[in-house]
Amino acid sequence: MENPNLQEIEIIDWGLLDYGRALVRQKQMVADRIKGRCPDRLVLVEHPPVVTIGRSGGLKDLCIAKEVLDQKGVSLHKVDRGGRATFHGPGQLVVYPIVKVGDKDLHAFMERLLHTVADVLRSYRLVPELKKGRPGVWVNGAKIASVGLAVRKWVTYHGIALNVCTDPGWFDLIVPCGRPEEKITSVDREMGAPVDFEEVKKRIVDRFCKRHPYSACEDVKLNWVRRPEWLVLPATDLNAVDRMEKRLAHSQLATVCQSAHCPNLGECFSRGTATFMILGTRCTRRCRFCAVDKGAPGPPDAKEPERIAMAVRQMGLTHAVVTSVTRDDLPDGGAGQFAETIRQIRNRCPGVSVEVLVPDFGGAIPALDKVCAARPDVFNHNIETVPRLYAKIRPVADYRRSLGILSYAASRGFITKSGIMLGLGETENEMKKVLMDLKRADCMLLTMGQYLAPSRAHAPVARHVSPDEFEIWAETARNLGFKAVAAGPLVRSSYRAHDLLERSRLSCPYKEKRSISWKPKDLSLKSVPVQISMAKTSPKPHPGL
Repeated sequence: MENPNLQEIEIIDWGLLDYGRALVRQKQMVADRIKGRCPDRLVLVEHPPVVTIGRSGGLKDLCIAKEVLDQKGVSLHKVDRGGRATFHGPGQLVVYPIVKVGDKDLHAFMERLLHTVADVLRSYRLVPELKKGRPGVWVNGAKIASVGLAVRKWVTYHGIALNVCTDPGWFDLIVPCGRPEEKITSVDREMGAPVDFEEVKKRIVDRFCKRHPYSACEDVKLNWVRRPEWLVLPATDLNAVDRMEKRLAHSQLATVCQSAHCPNLGECFSRGTATFMILGTRCTRRCRFCAVDKGAPGPPDAKEPERIAMAVRQMGLTHAVVTSVTRDDLPDGGAGQFAETIRQIRNRCPGVSVEVLVPDFGGAIPALDKVCAARPDVFNHNIETVPRLYAKIRPVADYRRSLGILSYAASRGFITKSGIMLGLGETENEMKKVLMDLKRADCMLLTMGQYLAPSRAHAPVARHVSPDEFEIWAETARNLGFKAVAAGPLVRSSYRAHDLLERSRLSCPYKEKRSISWKPKDLSLKSVPVQISMAKTSPKPHPGL
């Protein structure tokens, strides 16, 4: 029987990952840990060649010009950990503990990190040495591991870098930790034999759990999370991300990119795009797939639509995407705020197309009519998953209601769009049925992406769907008659939204108005027999289904 008093830690193996992207992920994890959304985490990773400079360092810690670093394919990052310059690269195991420490335990935690590395080295019959006042571990007078931490609200990040089979020549690029005389070594060099990198990972985890309050150790609950290589993202321009975050903060604007921990945040912010999230950052529903904060939201901000329009103009966007948290506490579900945001963008940014990703508004026709009256260019409402999983994944939502919303928007002449997550436990037949239902509801544009659990408190990932399988689903959807489809592990509802719209227009230009296929008899879509009314305009099923 599992001991409920044991502290839980999640072990995450990122494999080989660009340093900049890893730093963005770390900071997202720190925010999750601060808010109590997840347990402590221990991240294992190997980086492509990179030099990082801590708070005490500067360009004087480089032995070559920054331009030469670029020519050698070595990136450079100024970071907020302590210390000066260090190198991360091939053959080096980097360990990031995202751990909540007590207000008087930081020094002790650092000591335990050092002893964790020392314990691993002893397991290889090496003799580690710790030096007072100098964070690191030495063997035979040469440094074999560095330790550097940063702390935010008593949650740690950055961490340990252990040279397993690293070429010490890389360290000639820098003055290691500000000490020109410092010698560098590695585990395989000291042993005189190759070392299994994966075995070192296992020993690090084992010794870490024994040194920290996650053990009496065999009983500790370890959750190893390994993501496939197709979920590893390319390098991120951290300066561009920082500029975008400051611009949004200055304008008092929220984005779903930040609130939902979108994996494409770095790419989109670097390109100068973002998906605006209106009506606050707290959702009144508790869907088990979403990272957005839950709880009682504040009142709508009357100035928010104007600020969004100004941001769209300043950012030079040609296509603006606006979404929101679900606001079941408001009489119109927030529809009026959507409509005003669309109008403000139209007034201040002529020629900019506007896409809205709306909640279900509880199925209220008057709320939908408010949004439709503002004439967005794209009307998006996500179906999210297959109907069998609704009770588990989005219990307050209703599958037929969501189909009805899309059908209603299509009947009003709008380009309609929806999105589905894969990897939640859906079956092939269930997916085919959802695609057919969406097409019967006159959905025109479709996105399909991999579900990634924001934390252990959310629904777990049932499986990782390969890029090849996503392409098969995309082709299936196109054969059913969807005008444009974006499908892939990292595709999200708003990812490259303008590109998808343009592809659909090239595929088949839309008429300004479309014939109305059905009219609801009352003000609630909950009671509309959607499956019957949709059947009147249903296309023939695709032979492959």
